[in-house]
Amino acid sequence: QVEVVESGGGLVEPGGSLSLSCSASGNRLSIHGMGWFRQAPGKQREFVAVHGRGGVTNYADSVKGRFTISREDAETTVTVSLQMSGLKPEDTAVYYCYAALDKNYWGKGIQVTVSS
Repeated sequence: QVEVVESGGGLVEPGGSLSLSCSASGNRLSIHGMGWFRQAPGKQREFVAVHGRGGVTNYADSVKGRFTISREDAETTVTVSLQMSGLKPEDTAVYYCYAALDKNYWGKGIQVTVSS
């Protein structure tokens, strides 16, 4: 069983920065990728960023150059961080972390609000 837990988030003004963290506990050797999706009110969940096998990263066009995903492996835990800068009101959403193993395991989500 894999548990995925997000932290960070909150309220930030436009142009500001925020960092999200996500830890997946379990068999870290089976975690071949971790990443983030987000869902804004009234919209479908959309891909944000992923840290995959071999350290390959990929980003949605809407966040390229503003968001950075990184990964750290411990003995039984894998943690990915999403550093967000140049935040815009349209980045407001619930951000969901997932860990890819035999299937995707999801966290409960964390709110990010960009507003003045």
